[in-house]
Amino acid sequence: MKTIYLAGGCFWGVQKFFDQFEGVVSTETGYANGPEKAPSYQDVCHNSGHAETVRIEYDESVISLTELLNYYFMIIDPLSVNQQGHDRGIQYRTGIYYTEKEQLSEIMKVYEKEEEKAGAKLAVEVSPIVNFFKAEDYHQKYLDNNPGGYCHVPLNLLKLRS
Repeated sequence: MKTIYLAGGCFWGVQKFFDQFEGVVSTETGYANGPEKAPSYQDVCHNSGHAETVRIEYDESVISLTELLNYYFMIIDPLSVNQQGHDRGIQYRTGIYYTEKEQLSEIMKVYEKEEEKAGAKLAVEVSPIVNFFKAEDYHQKYLDNNPGGYCHVPLNLLKLRS
């Protein structure tokens, strides 16, 4: 099993999106790469410096990191700074946070391809995961429990594998 952390705006839609793929073993919403103090959702909404992030554990024999990242770029605006959809603020920044240095070359291949496609420098952070704090329980699988909840991810993309 491997782990990657992806920040792609509001974590509700990002989690729901990645839960649909075979090879994704588990997902968990949380707050990443901010100060070392565990924040509350209210702290994050008041510029704690953390990004809403989804921890994705995946079976690399079933789905590759490249595939996951190609899917990731389907649901974000990689040029947008601190905003995805109607959500604005530093907590909605985009980022790819890796757990193993060996992941970096694969990440950069996808990143450079996306940058070339966009014709501009991407606003997506790429760095090691520094910290990750699990979000409150009501944020876990939020869109499964609240199907009418807001999501910046287009609804048709939430059912690619159904």
